[in-house]
Amino acid sequence: MRPANEAILVIDVQNDFCPGGALAVSGGDEIVAPINAILPEFPVRVLTQDWHPSDHLSFASQHDAAPMTTTEMPYGTQVLWPDHCIIGSDGAAFHPKLDTRPADLVIRKGFRREIDSYSAFFENDRTTPTGLDGYLKNRGVDTVTLVGLATDFCVNYSAVDAARLGFKVTVIESLCRAIDFDGSLAAAKAAMTEAGVTLS
Repeated sequence: MRPANEAILVIDVQNDFCPGGALAVSGGDEIVAPINAILPEFPVRVLTQDWHPSDHLSFASQHDAAPMTTTEMPYGTQVLWPDHCIIGSDGAAFHPKLDTRPADLVIRKGFRREIDSYSAFFENDRTTPTGLDGYLKNRGVDTVTLVGLATDFCVNYSAVDAARLGFKVTVIESLCRAIDFDGSLAAAKAAMTEAGVTLS
């Protein structure tokens, strides 16, 4: 068991981000078993879950636009995604082989129609909190390890925000998979490194 000040954040290991899902990440299901294997090492275990209303404004279908194009939102540039992780749907459920029993907390994000939420800590305006920062600090956590989907979006945003909030942050790259859309993986790695995140 790792020290009491350490937590693991398992980011969005959900059906829609795994092969066959609405926004499938190549190899997304390959990380499930090794994540299950390391969960017991951590005294604090948090899972995140994308959780969108069916008319979420990050969906291309709401803009009569093609998926993976972009639009401008009040909080900045937004990638328009295929409809995914709709509240209560099978696609929004955790991968069936992910062991969710050890989870101390499940953080659902992206449930506000008007704003997307990649990070486990903040909506995409980078100011509206999810409450995870306070939870971890109340538990005495100052060190976090991130795994999950996808490296270049939700893992990246979560890791950078964690570092910005003062946590010591490690991302285990072998336990993540990326979308790698238009150079997004290289940009994410650069952003994480610049923020002081350790990529291991």
